[in-house]
Amino acid sequence: MKKAVRLSDIAERLQVSTVTVSNALSGQKGVSEELRARIKQMAAEMGYQVKGTSGGGSKRILNVGVIIGEKYLGPYPSYYWKVYQELSLIAGLHSCVILFEVLRHEREAALKLPLFAAEQQIQGLIVIGEVSREYMEFLDGQPDFPVVMVDFMMQGLRCPSVMADNYYGMYKMVNYLIGQGHKEIAYVGTLLASNSITDRYFGYRKALLENGLEMNPDWVIDDRTMEGQIGNIRLPERMPTAFACNCDLTASELVNLLESRGYRIPEDISIVGFDNYLYEGLCDISITSYEVDIKEMVRCAIKIVAALAEHGDVPADMRLVSGTVVMKESVRRME
Repeated sequence: MKKAVRLSDIAERLQVSTVTVSNALSGQKGVSEELRARIKQMAAEMGYQVKGTSGGGSKRILNVGVIIGEKYLGPYPSYYWKVYQELSLIAGLHSCVILFEVLRHEREAALKLPLFAAEQQIQGLIVIGEVSREYMEFLDGQPDFPVVMVDFMMQGLRCPSVMADNYYGMYKMVNYLIGQGHKEIAYVGTLLASNSITDRYFGYRKALLENGLEMNPDWVIDDRTMEGQIGNIRLPERMPTAFACNCDLTASELVNLLESRGYRIPEDISIVGFDNYLYEGLCDISITSYEVDIKEMVRCAIKIVAALAEHGDVPADMRLVSGTVVMKESVRRME
């Protein structure tokens, strides 16, 4: 018979006191969120069952799979890598253990389950960042675990999604530019390359329409291939005074391109981005952006996947998480 795992066994592994382990697993104060998550993770890995706070029962520890498409993980930490890091920290607070896998292009195209799902190691799955509709339909049809989409949604699927408020977020960013006196504003983002880019475009259009501003077709500029490869941005012949970019990475590419053509940011051209996340060193100016509340987004995702796995009682819908405009150095007020 397998020996039961004791609190002292977990404490010894993590080099903390038994009291600390007990407090962390019972939800008591005095333990940092990061340490509590580590303790819960270790408890799950060692097979310890967390005792419930009432009723004398036990609270099930769930294995939750997380996948991110290969196209989102480049040579430097991406926005979605930040989302995963926040999710892994918060998961332990909700008695969830995270199993992570990069979704390779060939596995997505072949409609193959992640390895941890194929081996029946998970009770729920979170997909961070948009994947193909065919693959999401394949996942949505799996009977053994619920699926939650993070930062994208697809109509017609059963699985719920948790998203940043892309539409109103970009609407706020463009209205901020208009409030700074800009009347000629371009949008940078390849339409239909992702739901987020397209939603942000319609927020841009709404702001222009409400303010009676010109919608120049030449000012809707591609920033990536349909497969997600960012680059080869082409500047219009008649330049606007400002660019609203669908993400900060695109904004940094545009800053570098404009500076290589002799433009000064923000003296000659103003730029705003989205996400408020950019790897250090990609451009030489801090970019005004819309900050997504990543912590709240992943907290919602974990709660939903846990509720579905335990009870199956969360309706298939979309949760929108609001953010805030963060003003930095890339916008000049027009006189």
